[in-house]
Amino acid sequence: MIASLTGRLVEDDAEGLVVEVGGIGLRVYASAAASRLAREQPQAVKLQTYLVVREDALTLYGFASQRERGLFVALLGVSGLGPAKALALLSGYPVDTLQRGIATGDLALLASVSGIGKRTAERIVVELRDKLGAAALEAVAAGDGATTPAPDDPHLQARDALVALGFAVAEAESALAGAEGSTEQRVKEGLAALRRGGQA
Repeated sequence: MIASLTGRLVEDDAEGLVVEVGGIGLRVYASAAASRLAREQPQAVKLQTYLVVREDALTLYGFASQRERGLFVALLGVSGLGPAKALALLSGYPVDTLQRGIATGDLALLASVSGIGKRTAERIVVELRDKLGAAALEAVAAGDGATTPAPDDPHLQARDALVALGFAVAEAESALAGAEGSTEQRVKEGLAALRRGGQA
């Protein structure tokens, strides 16, 4: 098993990264966070990796952290969810957001990732909620151990408000990252973040 690699970034394209390690260029299908990390330090790329072995291919996947790799491996255990969809989920949202979504049964969050439908999102929640255990529950912002979305959760209410205003779930989640306080305060912070993003 190839658990990690350190090398020099020689290619960054739509298919992933090519990292040169000891004179050999390795094709790595990387998460969005891993790709950013590689671009920030192209001469000293260090990635956590997971090798998927099939009859016709050896495919290397790269991650920015061990937690990200761990969630990828857990997602591979979900029936009908292959490496490409697992990587899409990890590229769509940070690990903490995904763990919170799985722990709370947030199907809208999971299904907002391209290629993940409602049924797949349901399978992910059913099959991983218990497997992720304490790690997933710690990611729940409320911290009360609830395993279903609380109707009065300010984060979910603020996200739903932004979605009702026409923003995509992914945009709303990104805008609300780090927002705290009441639903109204979070909506204001989210809208401000979206305005700043639009002006950039």
